[in-house]
Amino acid sequence: MSFQAYLDKAEEKTGLTPRQLVDQANAHGLDAGSRTSEVIAWFKSEHGLGHGHAAALAHVVVKGPTISAKHVGTTGSHRDDSATLWLDGRATRPGA
Repeated sequence: MSFQAYLDKAEEKTGLTPRQLVDQANAHGLDAGSRTSEVIAWFKSEHGLGHGHAAALAHVVVKGPTISAKHVGTTGSHRDDSATLWLDGRATRPGA
């Protein structure tokens, strides 16, 4: 599953866009200075997300919405269309 697919599924499960979820984490004091494991644990406990979905969101909280270009344009289920993740909700993504 791609990073973007994890974010889309987290949105589906919670009813909140990835940006809203990241904003909630920030309001809870989680940000770029936080440990990834701490952010993952918070998403799991606060929103009942599984590890993969929580980890994808934690990446955005700790490292921002840019991912490694090595997965962009490749083939297979882990491929992303862009190195920048879309955080404003699946319905607003260009081409959606």
